[in-house]
Amino acid sequence: MRRREFITLLTGAVSWPLAARAQQSAKLPTIGYLGANSASAQREWTAAFVQGLRELGWIEGRNLAIEYRWADGQGERYAEIASEFVRLKVSVIVSAGNEATAAAKRTTSAIPIVFPVAGDPVGTGLVASLARPGGNVTGLSIQQTDLASKRIEILREVVPGLHRVALMGNANSPNSIAEMRELQTIAGTLGLEISTHGIRHTEDIAPAFEALKGRVDALYVSGDPLVNTNRVYINNIALSVRIPTMYGFQELAEAGGLLSYGPSFPALFRHAAGFVDKILRGIKPGDIPVEQPTKFELVVNLKTAKVLGLKIPDKLLLTADRVIE
Repeated sequence: MRRREFITLLTGAVSWPLAARAQQSAKLPTIGYLGANSASAQREWTAAFVQGLRELGWIEGRNLAIEYRWADGQGERYAEIASEFVRLKVSVIVSAGNEATAAAKRTTSAIPIVFPVAGDPVGTGLVASLARPGGNVTGLSIQQTDLASKRIEILREVVPGLHRVALMGNANSPNSIAEMRELQTIAGTLGLEISTHGIRHTEDIAPAFEALKGRVDALYVSGDPLVNTNRVYINNIALSVRIPTMYGFQELAEAGGLLSYGPSFPALFRHAAGFVDKILRGIKPGDIPVEQPTKFELVVNLKTAKVLGLKIPDKLLLTADRVIE
Protein backbone atom coordinates (compact mmCIF):
# COMPACT_ATOMS: atom_id res chain seq x y z
CA MET A 1 0.00 0.00 0.00
CA ARG A 2 1.43 3.34 -0.99
CA ARG A 3 1.72 5.79 1.89
CA ARG A 4 0.79 9.41 1.38
CA GLU A 5 2.47 12.21 3.24
CA PHE A 6 0.14 14.36 5.31
CA ILE A 7 -0.88 17.51 3.50
CA THR A 8 0.31 20.60 5.35
CA LEU A 9 -2.68 22.53 6.59
CA LEU A 10 -2.70 26.29 6.30
CA THR A 11 -3.96 28.18 9.29
CA GLY A 12 -5.88 31.41 9.06
CA ALA A 13 -9.24 33.02 9.45
CA VAL A 14 -12.24 31.80 7.54
CA SER A 15 -13.43 34.23 4.91
CA TRP A 16 -17.16 34.61 5.08
CA PRO A 17 -19.38 36.04 2.34
CA LEU A 18 -21.40 39.01 3.55
CA ALA A 19 -24.68 37.10 3.26
CA ALA A 20 -23.30 34.21 5.32
CA ARG A 21 -22.01 36.57 8.00
CA ALA A 22 -25.42 38.16 8.26
CA GLN A 23 -27.07 34.76 8.75
CA GLN A 24 -24.50 32.96 10.90
CA SER A 25 -26.21 33.81 14.18
CA ALA A 26 -29.37 32.13 12.90
CA LYS A 27 -27.76 29.00 11.43
CA LEU A 28 -24.16 28.01 12.04
CA PRO A 29 -22.46 25.22 10.09
CA THR A 30 -22.88 22.16 12.33
CA ILE A 31 -20.69 19.12 12.87
CA GLY A 32 -22.32 15.91 14.05
CA TYR A 33 -19.57 14.31 16.19
CA LEU A 34 -20.21 10.58 16.58
CA GLY A 35 -17.98 9.49 19.44
CA ALA A 36 -17.64 5.72 19.30
CA ASN A 37 -16.34 5.57 22.88
CA SER A 38 -17.38 7.42 26.02
CA ALA A 39 -16.75 11.14 26.30
CA SER A 40 -14.06 10.55 28.95
CA ALA A 41 -12.30 7.82 26.95
CA GLN A 42 -12.15 10.07 23.89
CA ARG A 43 -11.49 13.37 25.68
CA GLU A 44 -7.94 13.88 24.39
CA TRP A 45 -8.90 13.03 20.80
CA THR A 46 -11.89 15.36 20.88
CA ALA A 47 -9.81 18.20 22.31
CA ALA A 48 -7.23 17.72 19.55
CA PHE A 49 -9.96 17.86 16.90
CA VAL A 50 -11.44 21.07 18.34
CA GLN A 51 -7.95 22.58 18.55
CA GLY A 52 -7.37 21.72 14.90
CA LEU A 53 -10.59 23.51 13.98
CA ARG A 54 -9.56 26.59 15.97
CA GLU A 55 -6.24 26.73 14.15
CA LEU A 56 -8.21 26.89 10.91
CA GLY A 57 -10.47 29.68 12.16
CA TRP A 58 -13.48 27.56 13.19
CA ILE A 59 -14.49 28.41 16.74
CA GLU A 60 -17.26 26.48 18.41
CA GLY A 61 -20.14 28.76 19.37
CA ARG A 62 -18.91 31.61 17.19
CA ASN A 63 -18.91 30.44 13.58
CA LEU A 64 -19.44 26.71 14.12
CA ALA A 65 -21.66 24.39 16.16
CA ILE A 66 -20.83 20.83 17.24
CA GLU A 67 -23.44 18.27 18.27
CA TYR A 68 -21.71 15.58 20.36
CA ARG A 69 -23.15 12.07 20.73
CA TRP A 70 -21.44 9.12 22.46
CA ALA A 71 -21.98 5.44 21.67
CA ASP A 72 -19.98 4.25 24.73
CA GLY A 73 -18.47 1.38 22.73
CA GLN A 74 -21.93 0.01 21.84
CA GLY A 75 -21.93 -0.59 18.08
CA GLU A 76 -25.71 -0.93 17.94
CA ARG A 77 -25.99 2.81 18.73
CA TYR A 78 -24.09 4.01 15.67
CA ALA A 79 -27.04 3.91 13.27
CA GLU A 80 -29.33 5.55 15.83
CA ILE A 81 -26.92 8.46 16.30
CA ALA A 82 -26.33 8.83 12.56
CA SER A 83 -30.09 8.99 11.97
CA GLU A 84 -30.36 11.74 14.57
CA PHE A 85 -27.70 13.75 12.74
CA VAL A 86 -29.68 13.38 9.52
CA ARG A 87 -32.78 14.75 11.27
CA LEU A 88 -30.70 17.64 12.62
CA LYS A 89 -29.43 18.34 9.08
CA VAL A 90 -25.81 18.66 10.18
CA SER A 91 -23.26 19.94 7.66
CA VAL A 92 -20.67 17.18 8.28
CA ILE A 93 -20.57 13.95 10.28
CA VAL A 94 -17.28 13.08 12.01
CA SER A 95 -17.16 9.40 12.97
CA ALA A 96 -14.13 7.47 14.25
CA GLY A 97 -13.59 3.86 13.24
CA ASN A 98 -14.80 1.61 10.45
CA GLU A 99 -18.04 0.45 12.05
CA ALA A 100 -19.27 3.89 13.10
CA THR A 101 -18.40 5.33 9.70
CA ALA A 102 -20.04 2.43 7.87
CA ALA A 103 -23.23 2.98 9.88
CA ALA A 104 -23.20 6.68 9.02
CA LYS A 105 -22.60 5.89 5.35
CA ARG A 106 -25.54 3.47 5.28
CA THR A 107 -27.72 6.14 6.89
CA THR A 108 -26.92 8.99 4.48
CA SER A 109 -25.35 9.40 1.07
CA ALA A 110 -25.90 13.18 1.07
CA ILE A 111 -24.16 14.46 4.22
CA PRO A 112 -20.32 14.48 4.01
CA ILE A 113 -18.61 12.06 6.43
CA VAL A 114 -15.04 12.38 7.75
CA PHE A 115 -13.31 9.57 9.65
CA PRO A 116 -10.28 10.65 11.75
CA VAL A 117 -9.26 6.99 12.06
CA ALA A 118 -10.14 3.83 10.10
CA GLY A 119 -8.27 0.57 9.85
CA ASP A 120 -8.76 -0.44 6.22
CA PRO A 121 -11.15 2.01 4.54
CA VAL A 122 -10.75 0.42 1.09
CA GLY A 123 -10.99 -3.22 2.21
CA THR A 124 -14.05 -2.53 4.35
CA GLY A 125 -15.79 -0.58 1.58
CA LEU A 126 -15.81 2.88 3.12
CA VAL A 127 -14.08 4.37 0.07
CA ALA A 128 -13.40 3.25 -3.50
CA SER A 129 -9.68 4.02 -3.23
CA LEU A 130 -7.31 6.11 -1.14
CA ALA A 131 -6.54 8.53 -3.97
CA ARG A 132 -10.14 8.87 -5.16
CA PRO A 133 -12.55 8.02 -2.33
CA GLY A 134 -15.71 8.88 -4.32
CA GLY A 135 -19.08 9.15 -2.61
CA ASN A 136 -19.55 11.16 0.57
CA VAL A 137 -16.76 9.71 2.77
CA THR A 138 -13.07 10.53 3.32
CA GLY A 139 -10.55 10.70 6.17
CA LEU A 140 -7.44 9.02 7.58
CA SER A 141 -6.36 5.37 7.56
CA ILE A 142 -4.35 3.97 10.48
CA GLN A 143 -2.93 0.92 8.62
CA GLN A 144 -4.04 -1.40 11.42
CA THR A 145 -3.12 -4.71 9.79
CA ASP A 146 0.06 -3.33 8.18
CA LEU A 147 1.69 -2.83 11.60
CA ALA A 148 0.85 -6.26 13.04
CA SER A 149 4.23 -7.83 12.19
CA LYS A 150 6.12 -4.95 13.83
CA ARG A 151 4.11 -5.35 17.03
CA ILE A 152 4.86 -9.07 17.18
CA GLU A 153 8.55 -8.31 16.58
CA ILE A 154 8.55 -5.92 19.57
CA LEU A 155 6.79 -8.48 21.76
CA ARG A 156 9.47 -11.06 20.94
CA GLU A 157 12.15 -8.61 22.10
CA VAL A 158 10.40 -8.03 25.43
CA VAL A 159 9.02 -11.46 26.37
CA PRO A 160 11.81 -14.08 26.63
CA GLY A 161 10.98 -17.33 24.87
CA LEU A 162 7.73 -16.01 23.43
CA HIS A 163 5.87 -18.98 21.98
CA ARG A 164 2.17 -18.84 22.86
CA VAL A 165 0.31 -15.65 21.96
CA ALA A 166 -3.36 -14.94 22.56
CA LEU A 167 -5.25 -12.58 20.26
CA MET A 168 -8.24 -10.68 21.65
CA GLY A 169 -10.52 -8.50 19.58
CA ASN A 170 -14.10 -7.49 18.86
CA ALA A 171 -15.71 -10.36 16.96
CA ASN A 172 -18.24 -7.90 15.50
CA SER A 173 -15.51 -5.70 14.00
CA PRO A 174 -14.41 -6.53 10.42
CA ASN A 175 -11.25 -4.57 11.14
CA SER A 176 -10.35 -6.59 14.23
CA ILE A 177 -11.18 -9.82 12.42
CA ALA A 178 -8.82 -8.83 9.57
CA GLU A 179 -6.07 -7.95 12.05
CA MET A 180 -6.42 -11.25 13.88
CA ARG A 181 -6.32 -13.12 10.57
CA GLU A 182 -3.13 -11.26 9.61
CA LEU A 183 -1.57 -12.13 12.97
CA GLN A 184 -2.33 -15.80 12.50
CA THR A 185 -0.49 -15.72 9.17
CA ILE A 186 2.50 -13.92 10.71
CA ALA A 187 2.59 -16.30 13.68
CA GLY A 188 2.70 -19.28 11.35
CA THR A 189 5.89 -18.01 9.72
CA LEU A 190 7.49 -17.44 13.15
CA GLY A 191 6.51 -20.75 14.70
CA LEU A 192 4.27 -19.17 17.31
CA GLU A 193 1.18 -20.84 18.74
CA ILE A 194 -1.89 -18.63 18.43
CA SER A 195 -5.24 -18.73 20.22
CA THR A 196 -8.02 -16.26 19.34
CA HIS A 197 -10.57 -14.89 21.79
CA GLY A 198 -13.43 -12.86 20.35
CA ILE A 199 -15.44 -10.45 22.48
CA ARG A 200 -18.65 -8.63 21.60
CA HIS A 201 -19.64 -6.97 24.87
CA THR A 202 -17.98 -5.90 28.11
CA GLU A 203 -19.40 -9.03 29.74
CA ASP A 204 -17.28 -11.21 27.42
CA ILE A 205 -13.93 -9.86 28.62
CA ALA A 206 -13.58 -11.70 31.94
CA PRO A 207 -14.56 -15.12 30.47
CA ALA A 208 -12.06 -14.58 27.65
CA PHE A 209 -9.29 -14.09 30.21
CA GLU A 210 -10.39 -17.20 32.08
CA ALA A 211 -9.98 -19.17 28.85
CA LEU A 212 -6.39 -17.97 28.30
CA LYS A 213 -5.12 -17.69 31.89
CA GLY A 214 -1.97 -19.72 32.41
CA ARG A 215 -1.94 -20.86 28.78
CA VAL A 216 -0.18 -17.97 27.00
CA ASP A 217 3.04 -15.95 27.17
CA ALA A 218 1.54 -12.66 25.94
CA LEU A 219 -1.70 -11.05 24.78
CA TYR A 220 -2.10 -9.01 21.59
CA VAL A 221 -5.28 -6.91 21.72
CA SER A 222 -6.81 -5.53 18.53
CA GLY A 223 -8.04 -2.02 19.28
CA ASP A 224 -11.55 -0.78 18.60
CA PRO A 225 -14.13 1.34 20.50
CA LEU A 226 -15.22 -1.61 22.67
CA VAL A 227 -11.63 -2.29 23.71
CA ASN A 228 -10.79 1.39 24.21
CA THR A 229 -13.84 2.02 26.39
CA ASN A 230 -12.83 -0.96 28.57
CA ARG A 231 -9.08 -0.38 28.49
CA VAL A 232 -8.59 0.02 32.25
CA TYR A 233 -10.72 -3.07 32.94
CA ILE A 234 -8.78 -5.16 30.40
CA ASN A 235 -5.41 -4.06 31.76
CA ASN A 236 -6.41 -4.67 35.36
CA ILE A 237 -7.33 -8.26 34.55
CA ALA A 238 -4.20 -8.77 32.44
CA LEU A 239 -2.01 -7.56 35.31
CA SER A 240 -3.83 -9.70 37.85
CA VAL A 241 -3.06 -12.84 35.81
CA ARG A 242 0.42 -11.52 34.89
CA ILE A 243 0.03 -11.45 31.10
CA PRO A 244 2.11 -8.94 29.06
CA THR A 245 -0.01 -6.95 26.60
CA MET A 246 0.57 -5.32 23.21
CA TYR A 247 -1.73 -2.67 21.71
CA GLY A 248 -1.94 -0.39 18.70
CA PHE A 249 -3.12 2.70 20.63
CA GLN A 250 -0.90 4.62 23.04
CA GLU A 251 -3.90 5.34 25.30
CA LEU A 252 -4.08 1.61 26.10
CA ALA A 253 -0.46 1.53 27.26
CA GLU A 254 -1.10 4.67 29.30
CA ALA A 255 -4.00 2.83 30.97
CA GLY A 256 -1.69 0.07 32.21
CA GLY A 257 -0.83 -1.96 29.12
CA LEU A 258 2.78 -3.02 28.65
CA LEU A 259 3.40 -1.88 25.07
CA SER A 260 1.80 -0.02 22.20
CA TYR A 261 2.94 0.72 18.69
CA GLY A 262 0.95 2.81 16.23
CA PRO A 263 0.06 6.31 15.08
CA SER A 264 -0.82 9.12 17.47
CA PHE A 265 -4.62 9.35 17.63
CA PRO A 266 -4.66 12.95 18.93
CA ALA A 267 -2.53 13.92 15.91
CA LEU A 268 -4.94 12.14 13.55
CA PHE A 269 -7.99 13.83 15.08
CA ARG A 270 -6.28 17.20 14.89
CA HIS A 271 -5.44 16.56 11.26
CA ALA A 272 -9.03 15.48 10.53
CA ALA A 273 -10.10 19.06 11.22
CA GLY A 274 -8.47 19.97 7.90
CA PHE A 275 -10.82 17.61 6.06
CA VAL A 276 -13.82 19.24 7.72
CA ASP A 277 -12.45 22.69 6.84
CA LYS A 278 -12.18 21.77 3.16
CA ILE A 279 -15.71 20.38 3.09
CA LEU A 280 -17.19 23.45 4.80
CA ARG A 281 -15.42 25.53 2.15
CA GLY A 282 -17.19 23.59 -0.58
CA ILE A 283 -14.88 20.72 -1.60
CA LYS A 284 -16.65 17.39 -2.10
CA PRO A 285 -15.46 14.62 0.26
CA GLY A 286 -15.11 12.19 -2.65
CA ASP A 287 -12.48 14.50 -4.15
CA ILE A 288 -10.34 14.64 -0.98
CA PRO A 289 -7.79 11.77 -0.90
CA VAL A 290 -7.64 9.52 2.14
CA GLU A 291 -4.34 10.07 3.95
CA GLN A 292 -2.12 7.80 6.02
CA PRO A 293 0.27 8.56 8.90
CA THR A 294 4.00 8.37 8.27
CA LYS A 295 5.09 8.40 11.94
CA PHE A 296 4.39 5.62 14.41
CA GLU A 297 5.07 5.78 18.13
CA LEU A 298 6.37 3.10 20.48
CA VAL A 299 5.20 3.47 24.09
CA VAL A 300 6.70 1.33 26.87
CA ASN A 301 5.09 1.18 30.30
CA LEU A 302 7.97 0.49 32.72
CA LYS A 303 5.61 0.44 35.71
CA THR A 304 3.73 -2.47 34.18
CA ALA A 305 6.99 -4.19 33.19
CA LYS A 306 8.14 -4.09 36.84
CA VAL A 307 4.87 -5.62 38.04
CA LEU A 308 5.29 -8.41 35.48
CA GLY A 309 8.96 -8.89 36.35
CA LEU A 310 10.09 -8.11 32.81
CA LYS A 311 13.36 -6.40 31.87
CA ILE A 312 12.88 -4.11 28.88
CA PRO A 313 15.97 -4.22 26.61
CA ASP A 314 17.98 -0.99 26.68
CA LYS A 315 17.89 -0.84 22.88
CA LEU A 316 14.10 -0.77 22.94
CA LEU A 317 14.01 1.91 25.62
CA LEU A 318 16.34 4.10 23.57
CA THR A 319 14.12 3.82 20.50
CA ALA A 320 10.83 4.29 22.40
CA ASP A 321 8.97 7.53 21.76
CA ARG A 322 7.64 7.49 25.30
CA VAL A 323 8.54 5.58 28.45
CA ILE A 324 6.01 5.56 31.29
CA GLU A 325 7.80 5.36 34.66
